[in-house]
Amino acid sequence: MKAPTLADLRAFMAVAEHRSFRRAADLLGLTPSALSHTVRGLETSLATRLLHRTTRSVSLTEGGEQLLQRIGPLLGQLNEALEDASGANGRVTGTLRINGNAGAISLLLRTVVPTFLQRHPDVQLDLVAEGTLVDIVEQGFDAGIRLAEAVPRDMVAVALEPSLRFLAVASPTYLQQHPAPQVPDDLIHHQCIRQRLPSGKRYRWEFSQRGQEVAIDAPGALTLDNSALMVEAAVAGLGIAYVPESNARRALDEAALLIVLEDWSPPGAGSQLYFPANRHMPPSLRAFIEVIREG
Repeated sequence: MKAPTLADLRAFMAVAEHRSFRRAADLLGLTPSALSHTVRGLETSLATRLLHRTTRSVSLTEGGEQLLQRIGPLLGQLNEALEDASGANGRVTGTLRINGNAGAISLLLRTVVPTFLQRHPDVQLDLVAEGTLVDIVEQGFDAGIRLAEAVPRDMVAVALEPSLRFLAVASPTYLQQHPAPQVPDDLIHHQCIRQRLPSGKRYRWEFSQRGQEVAIDAPGALTLDNSALMVEAAVAGLGIAYVPESNARRALDEAALLIVLEDWSPPGAGSQLYFPANRHMPPSLRAFIEVIREG
């Protein structure tokens, strides 16, 4: 029997863990056809079928399950040893993959990324902006970023920003034509720029004041799925938008937008970087967290 190479085993593990040749190929930097050829070569070497393949799914055979259970811990330990060795001289290498929504990735680009890349030029930083909350382990990410309330409970979290405030904002022109709302219920008399969540549902605007919490299904003719576009629409006078303060900050500083219902908009918990508690932390992620904590 021809002995499988380390690359063969890693290719099989990637497909087995992600149940997808396309997704595994993306992570490994290969084409799906090349990855499929590698796995077939491994099956030939072992004289056993490891995967059930259909046009829509990939699953493990009994032999594939057994191989995955045996080599998974071994390859994990090997990766840890190689990472520790490369970091022994203070040089951090490898690829760090982080998933977050567009706002979170934008925050990283403004704060953490410049210092991190200057300090660790040998790291390949792969940031993926995605609206939906994904399983970072299943999707092959080292870490994710979401608002504190959306971080899965079984994850370790590190605060990326101390707090986050959502604000209702409108242009001076709009407010000249429509009296500013004094309480959230007044929004029913306004054109609101509504937000559609990745799930397809519209976001209910949430306000609170002295322990009183209100959620409003804001009315309006315009619905968008991006906070930056909502700010643009508000600046254009199309209505009131409800967006993170960071998205509206520039327009507020330039007086292109004004805040309404500010007394109903206290700060809440901000974004957090999170990662699995039961996995070896790669040196690149450890270094990234160090930069976050320095800020």
